[in-house]
Amino acid sequence: QVQLVESGGGLVQAGGSLRLSCAASRRTFTSYTMGWFRQAPGKEREFVARITWSGASTTYADSVKGRFTISRDNAKNTVYLQMNSLKPEDTAVYYCNADLIHWGQGTQVTVSS
Repeated sequence: QVQLVESGGGLVQAGGSLRLSCAASRRTFTSYTMGWFRQAPGKEREFVARITWSGASTTYADSVKGRFTISRDNAKNTVYLQMNSLKPEDTAVYYCNADLIHWGQGTQVTVSS
């Protein structure tokens, strides 16, 4: 079982930046494709970004492309989501995911206009 713990959420004004972190509990972290998803109130959970085990390949939702960057540090068992030029519509609970199987508890991101 992999435990994922997100951090870094908070309240920020539109146009601002936040960096989310997700720490994994197991050394096998390096074998997982890691992803970020988000869920806004009253909406379904949606894909945000994904990064392969080596970090060589990344994929983004069209809504965040050019503003968000996913990265990972396998030595620290941690994946990051750098979020720039934040918009009110980015407000959601952000969840870390490993191989679409393991989920974190989520961290709230609120962007004020």
